[in-house]
Amino acid sequence: MGTESLGGAVLLLVAGSAAVAGLARRTGVSAPLLLVTVGLAASFVPGVPAYTLDPHWVLPFVLPPLLHTAALDSSYLGLRANLRPVALLSVGYVLFATAAVGLVAHAIVPGLPLAAAMVLGAVVAPPDAVAATAIARKVGLPARTVTILQGESLVNDATAITAYRVALAAAVGEGIGWLQGVGDFLLAAVGGTLVGLVLMVPLHWLRTRLREPLLQNTTSLLIPFVAYAAAERVGASGVLAVVVVGLYLGHHSSQVDFATRLQEAAVWKMVAFVLESVVFALIGLQLPVVLRGLGGTGVTGALGFAAVLVATLIGSRFVWVFPATYLPRRLSARRARRDPAPPWTQAFVTSWAGMRGVVSLAVAFSIPLTTRSGAPFPGRDLLLFLAFCCVIGTLVLQGFTLPWVVRALRLPPRDVQRETLIEAQAQNEASRAAEERLAELLSAPENALPAPLADRLRAVLARRRNAVWERLGAVNALTGESADATYRRLSGEMIAAEREVFVGLRDRRVIDDEMLRTLLRRLDLEEAAGDHPEE
Repeated sequence: MGTESLGGAVLLLVAGSAAVAGLARRTGVSAPLLLVTVGLAASFVPGVPAYTLDPHWVLPFVLPPLLHTAALDSSYLGLRANLRPVALLSVGYVLFATAAVGLVAHAIVPGLPLAAAMVLGAVVAPPDAVAATAIARKVGLPARTVTILQGESLVNDATAITAYRVALAAAVGEGIGWLQGVGDFLLAAVGGTLVGLVLMVPLHWLRTRLREPLLQNTTSLLIPFVAYAAAERVGASGVLAVVVVGLYLGHHSSQVDFATRLQEAAVWKMVAFVLESVVFALIGLQLPVVLRGLGGTGVTGALGFAAVLVATLIGSRFVWVFPATYLPRRLSARRARRDPAPPWTQAFVTSWAGMRGVVSLAVAFSIPLTTRSGAPFPGRDLLLFLAFCCVIGTLVLQGFTLPWVVRALRLPPRDVQRETLIEAQAQNEASRAAEERLAELLSAPENALPAPLADRLRAVLARRRNAVWERLGAVNALTGESADATYRRLSGEMIAAEREVFVGLRDRRVIDDEMLRTLLRRLDLEEAAGDHPEE
């Protein structure tokens, strides 16, 4: 494919993926599921370019920013409070699923060596980092369940990739024993964590010392790639290094100036949107590639193997999650008192939220063509097909039915009223501190202000404090809005009127474009400060 053709194919992929994702947002359909479905359909349309997942691009250039943005948005305190269930899922379950799928594949696929079957098990073991949490938030799962699923998705790729490397070394004939494999696994995990711990403090220091927001955000964009490459360079887990750094930077984001935070949030939201849209579309577009690779293997027989393995993946998660949820509490009365067992419905939903994604396919495509002896890798084409079917099967079957499962089990939704009350109490406490500080500052002669300006500062504090409480109050009978929502709407209308005047003055050459940009930026900042949409 020529340079122009390649550029056009990439542009078509990005633009088409973004359009489908935008349509999903407008229609309320889950974006990952719609993207995969459209990708599958588009793969049969004549003239659509052949897109092949290249693990040399996906793992070092797509996975790090997706993990980084997820880590930045995660709660370090929430993950620490749920460390046991997160570890049991992200490490324990991934290894259990690797063994379960590997043993079943070895048993049902004639002539497939155990080591090659374990390679397949490691490939499809980790649930997707994006699909599960995106769908979980959309269907309104309890906050703790979302935290656990998000924490699992941050670490499970590291577990699976390390297990894959160990199994692959055995499959290609490098003479690695399982004891050495366990050692390599621990070395990668500990090494990746250490690299992240070493990098996180100096990277944060650099971000706080850079005073130019553009430089700070450029640094922010480079951080996940630096962390991943540094860890992989020393044979450690790049995934864990990225996650550790991202969690630390997210936890200390308050120490960065406001301009950087605003720009960084917008930049990473855009990056995540584009990458997530592209990777899910790519999943669907892989169908022709894996069908061509299947060659002489019977499609019907391969589909039968795939159905068994999809059932194994889904069943193994139930087999792991329920004992991991309730057995520790049965064995320790102290733990049961400190952390009562959740209802079985919550464990069921956690078990069902096990969709696989692009990392599994990217790792599958990295399986080498030959072993160390030069012989063809056993069953590689079939392994690619089975991995593809496992990803599509879980995304479609579990992804489409997860909202229905949540509704059928009647899980308690997020308590929005309670969350708003906590937010209001926090804002009230902060406002009191700000009022005390303002009174202290105004008492100093060097801070003297005219009474109207001092009153304006006090009014801003009062408005900020009352805004959250007003969301708990009565709504307008005519519009259904709270007082806070009406205030924000009217404020937006006033700003829009000012903006229209400024543009008119520019068009009449009363002010130039540079002054217009200055005035519009002032209005934009004011509008952003007052825009607090209810989630």
